[in-house]
Amino acid sequence: MAKTASVTRTVLADQVKERLLEGILSGAYPPDSRIVETTVAREMQVSQAPVREALRGLEALGVVEITPFRGARVRQPDQQELEDAYAVRCAIEVLGAKLAMPRMTDEDIDELTALAEQMAAAADAEDGHIVAAVDTRFHGRIMELSGNKALTRVWQSLEPFARTYITLVMPGSDPHWTYGLHVPIIDGVRRRDTEAVVRALEDHFDEAQRTLGERMRRSREQAALPADE
Repeated sequence: MAKTASVTRTVLADQVKERLLEGILSGAYPPDSRIVETTVAREMQVSQAPVREALRGLEALGVVEITPFRGARVRQPDQQELEDAYAVRCAIEVLGAKLAMPRMTDEDIDELTALAEQMAAAADAEDGHIVAAVDTRFHGRIMELSGNKALTRVWQSLEPFARTYITLVMPGSDPHWTYGLHVPIIDGVRRRDTEAVVRALEDHFDEAQRTLGERMRRSREQAALPADE
């Protein structure tokens, strides 16, 4: 009975963690905002135990920060931390692509092509949230096709952190810009050109890092301006 209760609580904690992550990504929990255990438990109609576990899981991902007597707050990662995460993610995805490309069937390529087309349609509709969601599925599917479970687990541990950065640091990003970063990747996949896919991924992350740096620099400059300007 105790084992069943433990499993149930773990499943609930995972569900709560996903709901909270969705809330952070949607802006319902903005940077530095508190996430109150009792409030979340009441809203989701669960006990505080799975909420506490969910918050610890988000803390492990680097998305929230938990301090004694103050509870949990949504983290605002600094530029260096984000750049470090993107450098690691680039290396992981390049390795994943090198492993995945020889394994891809025609059906796998059709699936990735369909995801790229979904991203394009969402960009045309100016729906940045759908673009970001399909973006995640696109990159995640390539990692799954690598066949390396350890590599995929490491990628999955970094992906929510990187996706949170898009929401917290780059609000209002042009969805066409985001989609455009993926065009050379899918072109290389369709041609079964591993080297082209690797170059496209490296360019993807280089461009994302440059844009990140520019936006954070502008944000710091605006924060330093006198209030009446």
